[in-house]
Amino acid sequence: MDLGLTDRTYLVTGATRGLGFATARELVADGANVVLTGRTEEAAAKAAATLGERALGVAADNADAGAPARLVAAARERFGRFDGVLISVGGPPPGGAADTTDDQWRAGFETVFLGAVRFARTAAAELGEGGVIGFVLSGSVYEPIAGLTVSNGLRPGLAGFAKSLADEVGPRGIRVVGVLPGRIATDRMTQLDELSGDPEGSRARNSATIPLRRYGDPAEFGRTAAFLLSPAASYLTGVMVPVDGGARRGF
Repeated sequence: MDLGLTDRTYLVTGATRGLGFATARELVADGANVVLTGRTEEAAAKAAATLGERALGVAADNADAGAPARLVAAARERFGRFDGVLISVGGPPPGGAADTTDDQWRAGFETVFLGAVRFARTAAAELGEGGVIGFVLSGSVYEPIAGLTVSNGLRPGLAGFAKSLADEVGPRGIRVVGVLPGRIATDRMTQLDELSGDPEGSRARNSATIPLRRYGDPAEFGRTAAFLLSPAASYLTGVMVPVDGGARRGF
């Protein structure tokens, strides 16, 4: 199936590893150009070098208000166009409802919520017909995840923002989608399993609750995200797509 990605250009934030990198890799493999971001120039350049000449690495922090415009400009300067963005933000630190401090909430809001909103607003202003804005969210959009209070509070709000944005930019031919990873075998998931004190046991118990009885591979997430960003998904907007092996029980 031709996804129509050849020579299109996307921004993928937080893409030096994990889900963002997996998506960038699939986009490049199908002929797209990618501007990927990381916290440091070294990490971003290393990730881009792994993907070849169709990738450009740029250091950027989602909490930096000037980052979105700078990255769109970098995409146009290097590749001559800008077709979409996947806003991938690392999960906030684990914590319970009673012991999460105001400072932790503020930090999470700046990076997870407001940083993503800024990227989406900038993209919406810069994209034309056929453009797409994607958010990497979480299953916590629908169901709280134990021990991830800040994520549980902020991700559903971002999903609501994405839905509102889809209504507003749809008449201009711009799509907005969300991708909801479940238990994907990334460093982040390893960290969460280790919090139990028995990471192997935690993974086994969690896998037993997933109909496919295993954690997902990052490439499985990346392929789904690449499809949603592609012209092949041209009639999908305002949707939240779970990539979780069937873990979510609701319709």
